[in-house]
Amino acid sequence: MPLVSIIIPAFRAERVIDAALQSVRTQTHADLEIIVVDDASPDATADHVAHHVAADHRVRLVRLPRNSGQSAAVNRGLGEARGDYIKFFDADDLLSPEAVAVQVAALAAKPRHLAYAAWGRFYTDPSETRFTPHPGWHDSDNALDWLIETWRDTEPMYQCALFLIPRALITEVGGWDERLGLINDFEFFTRLVLASDGIRFTPEAKLCYRSGLDGSLSGLKSRQGCESASLSVQLGIHHLLARERSPRTLRVAADILQSHVLAFYPGFPDLLAPCLDQINRLGGSSLQPKGGRLFQLITALCGWRTALRLRRAVSARRS
Repeated sequence: MPLVSIIIPAFRAERVIDAALQSVRTQTHADLEIIVVDDASPDATADHVAHHVAADHRVRLVRLPRNSGQSAAVNRGLGEARGDYIKFFDADDLLSPEAVAVQVAALAAKPRHLAYAAWGRFYTDPSETRFTPHPGWHDSDNALDWLIETWRDTEPMYQCALFLIPRALITEVGGWDERLGLINDFEFFTRLVLASDGIRFTPEAKLCYRSGLDGSLSGLKSRQGCESASLSVQLGIHHLLARERSPRTLRVAADILQSHVLAFYPGFPDLLAPCLDQINRLGGSSLQPKGGRLFQLITALCGWRTALRLRRAVSARRS
């Protein structure tokens, strides 16, 4: 039975780490090592993990002396890992009991493929998770085509726990870029998917993806978050266009960059201006922001920039 290393970076996770670890410890694939890297949490995260270490010899705790960021914590865990397969896992998510076993079986005859799980979002109660099909929910022996399909949605779901990764592929592409915080998974998994031979979709493996936590990394709209997201998207586009520069890749690259701009506009104009310039160089994007009827009317009449400025002004007045 192959050894699977599950690497969990944790920071201020005392409220959620127990449930996450329980979902990993109860996997039907028992040959696991579970490496929790505590990124110098100021709360009781490490104490919670210590209880699991005492109860289960497969759980290990690595404590970083100072806060180094999620990517650095993941890379530290990767350096400790001995598994034939690697699964990265956030400290606030939950995995169905058979997920690892199903994904290991899917890759048994496909040593250069990635296994990809089904996912659904929940806020407080995991039982409310609904698994609605998304782009990429199918097998593919063409990694580039699969990647482009998920980019067309402009919200590709590359949450780290969805993937089971052969160790040899990570050795080939390297670890996580430690310059990145926000959407660091976008750059990493773009690079990884392009190095693979394709995807094995495993619908029986299910990830319950927790949303809505205060201060969660994916919710940041700070300048630092915008800088990281800008760099991650730029690097992902570079990886894609290095593989194929064609009308279809230029189009999805422009749209994914436009999606990034829409998420932060009108904030940080100095960071977004180069992105807007690059969108034009890529051929432009017709992607528009989402909103209600009035917002869509303003967008149609005045353009998305004006609509987003008005939305920001109204939101500021209400707060």
